[in-house]
Amino acid sequence: MVTAADSGKSRTSVWLAAGHTAPARRRSEAPSGLDRERITGATVRLLDAEGLARFSMRRLAAGLGVTAMSLYWYVDTKHDLLELALDRALGELRLPRTVPAEPVQESWPGRLRSLACGYRRLLAEHPWVAPLTAAYPNIGPHARAFDSALQRLLDATGLAGACRTGAHLAVSQFLHGCGGAARRAPDGDFVLALDVLIAGIEAKAAVRPGA
Repeated sequence: MVTAADSGKSRTSVWLAAGHTAPARRRSEAPSGLDRERITGATVRLLDAEGLARFSMRRLAAGLGVTAMSLYWYVDTKHDLLELALDRALGELRLPRTVPAEPVQESWPGRLRSLACGYRRLLAEHPWVAPLTAAYPNIGPHARAFDSALQRLLDATGLAGACRTGAHLAVSQFLHGCGGAARRAPDGDFVLALDVLIAGIEAKAAVRPGA
């Protein structure tokens, strides 16, 4: 299984590669019928079916009907491919609208509940996502969109300074915890924990500076 340790501190995230492009090899000689999108989609399906511990480039290649070496025309390493798959999965998460469709926008607690419950469902559908979020930097486009949505929710609380920073940390830690005990907890326990978190943020937001 991939861990933060074996992903290696010396490697560069695939999202930091120039243009996020496939390796600059002899692309005119690359195997036909493959592209990075197709390989990433197949990776997600294989991880869903067999789990992270059983994932290998050889298994992936067999499912695609190609040689394992063919995959390296499109990614440099297995870690690059796992990062791509992680962000692809995060792209399934429904994020709160930037501009509400209805005249009256849902309050931030309701939007935060929706975001947290959606994230929990995502981790239940893709159990391999949680360990990968711990192993790799979450800097892909969908991960950044997720964090932007969370930041907009926190903007709506009215918190600022250290309180705002603390709220962001608390929510982030809670959501990442969804991949462990929180994901396995009964729905009622999860909702109760989420309600306690939201109540704490509301209590902080109700205290005016200098009061």
